Amino acid sequence: MAGPRVLDSFALIAFFEDEPGAEEVERLLLKAEEAGQRLLMTVVNLGEVWYSIVRTDSEKTADEKIREIEGMAIEIVDADWTLTRQAAAFKAKGKVSYADCFAGALAKLRKTEVITGDPEFKRLEGEVKIHWL
Repeated sequence: MAGPRVLDSFALIAFFEDEPGAEEVERLLLKAEEAGQRLLMTVVNLGEVWYSIVRTDSEKTADEKIREIEGMAIEIVDADWTLTRQAAAFKAKGKVSYADCFAGALAKLRKTEVITGDPEFKRLEGEVKIHWL
């Protein structure tokens, strides 16, 4: 694996909601922090985390969770044209949400894997390495 792993929004939502996979996400975050490394997440997927929390709780809680994420060993990657074009190429090929395409695109471009439990990523398995929760 060339670069740091990519977190899909599924992974952080599982972590915050104590869903299956939460302990593994916590372990990966702690391991990254101890090693002085950072996991990656696109700003698009961060937006997905925010709106998912708003839907189940409130904007205030979502903002608090974003501040918590900012203190974690996670680098938020902006969506430039290279990333957006690769995400759009994935979206053009199949039935994968556009936000998931950004996580997949970042993993492909960085030659690493996506950490997720979202079954939609099965459609990207030939293109991207997946670390299944």
